[in-house]
Amino acid sequence: MVAASRKDAAKAFVDAHGEGEAPDFFSISALADEFGITHRAIRFYESKGLLSPKRLNGARIYSRRDRARLHIIVRAKSLGYTLEETRAYLDLYGQQGEGRIKQLELSAARSAEMIEELEAKKRHIDEQIEELRLINKVCRQKIAKKKAR
Repeated sequence: MVAASRKDAAKAFVDAHGEGEAPDFFSISALADEFGITHRAIRFYESKGLLSPKRLNGARIYSRRDRARLHIIVRAKSLGYTLEETRAYLDLYGQQGEGRIKQLELSAARSAEMIEELEAKKRHIDEQIEELRLINKVCRQKIAKKKAR
């Protein structure tokens, strides 16, 4: 019962902010819903030091900065970045965005590497598809010859 009232208080606190504009604070549920991830995933990122929510009566309250970081974390994960690569990227930002150029340079370099890797994989897949098409064609020709006898 106490936990529910804490959640209600936290929700009321969050709901009271940002009237008419993007809110300044977010609940774990709001972020989980927005990014299509679980509460557990968000708590995992917090345990790894990637997010640092405030606490209100025991409930986590996430700032715009946390939301922006979570957006980057989720996007980086979907692109195949490791947690350590993501941490390094986030750490470059600094307190006031002074590392933004470094972040962009890192993103440009890493995305170029990933493009190269994916293009190599694509070439390999295309080669395998052609080989399989040839095998399929030869097998069908042999089947047709055997049936024609």
